[in-house]
Amino acid sequence: MIERGLLASGCLFLAVGLALVPGAVSAQESVAEATVWITAERMLDVRSGRLVDQPHVLVRNGRIVETGSGAAAVPAGAKHVDLQGMTLLPGLIDMHVHLDSDPSYGGYTGLQFSDRFWSVLAVAHAQKTLMAGFTSVRNVGAEAWNDVGLRQAIDAGKISGPRIVTAGYSFGSTGGHCDSTFFPPSMEQKSPFNADSPEEGRKRVRELRKYGAQVIKICATGGVFSRNTEPGQQQLSLEEMKAIVEEAHLQGLKVAAHAHGASGIKDAIRAGVDTIEHASLIDDEGIALAKKHGAWLSMDIYNTDYTQAEGKKNGVLEDNLRKDREVADIQREGFRRAHAAGVKLVYGTDAGVYPHGLNGGQFKVMVRYGMTPVEAIRSATLDAAVALDRKDVGAIEKDRWADLIAVAGDPTQDVSLLEAIPFVMKGGEVVKDLR
Repeated sequence: MIERGLLASGCLFLAVGLALVPGAVSAQESVAEATVWITAERMLDVRSGRLVDQPHVLVRNGRIVETGSGAAAVPAGAKHVDLQGMTLLPGLIDMHVHLDSDPSYGGYTGLQFSDRFWSVLAVAHAQKTLMAGFTSVRNVGAEAWNDVGLRQAIDAGKISGPRIVTAGYSFGSTGGHCDSTFFPPSMEQKSPFNADSPEEGRKRVRELRKYGAQVIKICATGGVFSRNTEPGQQQLSLEEMKAIVEEAHLQGLKVAAHAHGASGIKDAIRAGVDTIEHASLIDDEGIALAKKHGAWLSMDIYNTDYTQAEGKKNGVLEDNLRKDREVADIQREGFRRAHAAGVKLVYGTDAGVYPHGLNGGQFKVMVRYGMTPVEAIRSATLDAAVALDRKDVGAIEKDRWADLIAVAGDPTQDVSLLEAIPFVMKGGEVVKDLR
């Protein structure tokens, strides 16, 4: 996550004067108008990896009620969305985004803006993400509860955006990657959620859940875009992480751990963390532990191209760019080794480190480093839904939300088609159609 210093004021996110979601279903619409019949040339069944010819999908009140293939009549009163010549897929899921971060402002350059600047940018970032075909995201760390307010506004139909699983603040040790590390002592900047003991970790979980966290995000190691931390440094102990995970699971929440360094990765897995974020310096023992314990790895192997090309211009400090360079190729080779070993991998890009809306660019990198196109697509659909413990997204199946995308061509042969998606549907409503 890009650190902006301590930009949080503790205020709730407010979005004033924002337009209603274009095309949203109003409460006055009839059941017939909320019934949609979708046909296409092909559909990817992400569970089997097979392409289904001439599929049809019946949607009622935003949910899928029937799927099939072959000739069939349009149900009476249903709106027909004909996607002939296109391949239908489930809406995509990005498991690691920061919707209130903007890579245009690195280092200290973000300090020229008021705290609420980032709240407003998050609205535009959410819409760009949805237009890119990502109908669900997991926001693993935000300032000032921006992600919680954003989720509430989207769910209330006030603004357009993906379904968001919110972490609120990410937290770790005092002086660690999740703390404020760019300022001198005279400015007294620090995260309000630092945890320096097992009991403090338990309390942070309870506080964050109270105010809207749906997943707990911790920083187990140092990071790339913080100051005075190194990616390989472990910054939470095994005992601290065990207490956090135990409390989160007791509260019904999963835990994601920012973990670049090998020792921090391994202790996070031993502690029962559900998803390991970045996993840049994972070693063979860490790969074996991840496979043994069933931990998911979310490895952002796409964004380095952007950060190295644009970081200096955006104000990112040279020390941060140095760390970014040092871990990039190691992380990508670690991804290759983890995949070859059969470790579970999900699609997480760290959007906010690079511009929002370009999330689909990671598919081709995952294929370059060992995945088949179908495996890469599954990591951003069914596998991501399983990692989230969600049965309402991630596949085109009965009872799930009608979150769908379509591309012209066959993405199982050319995964780069997912970089520019012309058709997006969320909850049975067409939100983008550039055919």
